[in-house]
Amino acid sequence: MRRVAIIGAGSAVFCKTLMLDMMATEALEDTEFVLMAPSTRKTSQVAAFADRVIKRNGLKSKVSVTTDRREALRGADYVICSFQIGGMGAFELDYKIPLRYGVDQCIGDTLGPGGVFRALRTIPVILDVARDMEELCPKATMLNYVNPMAMVGWALGETNIQYVGLCHGVQTTLDLISGYVEVPKSEIDFVSAGINHMGWFLKIEHKGKDLYPELRRRFEQPEYYVNEKVRGEVFRHFGYFMTESTGHLSEYVPWFRKSPKAMELYCDEPAFGGESGAAYHWGEYVARKYEERDLLADEPADLPPRSIEYCAYIIEALETGKTFKFSGNLRNNGMIANLPADCCAEGPLFADRTGIHRTIVGELPPQCAALNMTNINVQRLAVLAAKSGDPETVVQAVAMDPLTSSVLTLKEIRDMVTEMLQAQAQWLPQFAGRLPRPTPVIPIPADVRRAHVPIDPALAIFSRFGELAK
Repeated sequence: MRRVAIIGAGSAVFCKTLMLDMMATEALEDTEFVLMAPSTRKTSQVAAFADRVIKRNGLKSKVSVTTDRREALRGADYVICSFQIGGMGAFELDYKIPLRYGVDQCIGDTLGPGGVFRALRTIPVILDVARDMEELCPKATMLNYVNPMAMVGWALGETNIQYVGLCHGVQTTLDLISGYVEVPKSEIDFVSAGINHMGWFLKIEHKGKDLYPELRRRFEQPEYYVNEKVRGEVFRHFGYFMTESTGHLSEYVPWFRKSPKAMELYCDEPAFGGESGAAYHWGEYVARKYEERDLLADEPADLPPRSIEYCAYIIEALETGKTFKFSGNLRNNGMIANLPADCCAEGPLFADRTGIHRTIVGELPPQCAALNMTNINVQRLAVLAAKSGDPETVVQAVAMDPLTSSVLTLKEIRDMVTEMLQAQAQWLPQFAGRLPRPTPVIPIPADVRRAHVPIDPALAIFSRFGELAK
């Protein structure tokens, strides 16, 4: 019986989905699920639901609950991570502090101040999980769903464990493309590559016919464009369709959330269509609504068809050798030639009995790689900050963020980061009270006498032209 440890199993609905997918897979019916979270309040509900499903469907699966991470990992064959360090308390600070400074985030879990601070909280913990795996289950494969995926995956790429980062952006975007071009999803051949939440559909074809001309034509029509204005606008200017929707994508680039005018023009759809704080407000609503209720109490015990999540298909491939092709996140290592080798790249992978394997994409179109690099620059510094505990590196990471840098000065960014480090200190032990060094504005008196220093060459040339003009 294979052992699957789910770290962060208090994410009840998502945990339930992954377990049902595995239970619905014939080759995985006899799986032992070990549900781990710091509290048993939610995991006991998930376990009770799973037991009902097992009994109703006559399955061989088993479920247990623990609050001890090492106990969950001991002897595991697979480790699924889906936790959120700091919960809604930290998420509130990720959203509300930057908003007071003028940085308006819709989701705030991938880039921007929210994504950077989520990485600072998360990376030390997931590296602890990796170290435990090296000791307790060195042959296990980690399937990671924890955001920020690219930053977490970057850190995992520097360990010795087998891992893959999983998201559903490619699958859900393919549904959207299918609807736009009116071709069944199952008949679309595609290649998607880039970074998580900013992957590019490099090819979309139907029976050998390029679907891009039709997709471009549709996005010039208001009735189509209105549904995805940010993604549509990036598509129109950069030439390729991306894996993230308006709410997410608007945070990763400098053009759509930097002013009320831009927000009104491009981010006026409700909720995840661009609304300020959509993910935080939704999470708060769900947490409040189900605080004292069993979310799964009335869920049917019948086994549904497998969901769009890749997890069960990958484990099935690793167990049986039945090859499964999917889009996933790994250390780049040459998969995408014009992105850094050490970054976490998202591209076409396949799993079989011998493991999880990259395919070679080659180079992204230069404009797509350039846009990816604006995010990768932030990711590199954020990973370094999370591991080193250097507050100056946090400032530099946030200063490189495209949205933040479009609305704040360096002094304002430093002040915001300082406030966030102070507010989130309980989840950031690696900083141990260290804060960015004060960098006050230097006052310049009206009658200041300039020091005699070498003049900048450009100013010297301008000055000389001025003299000649006289």
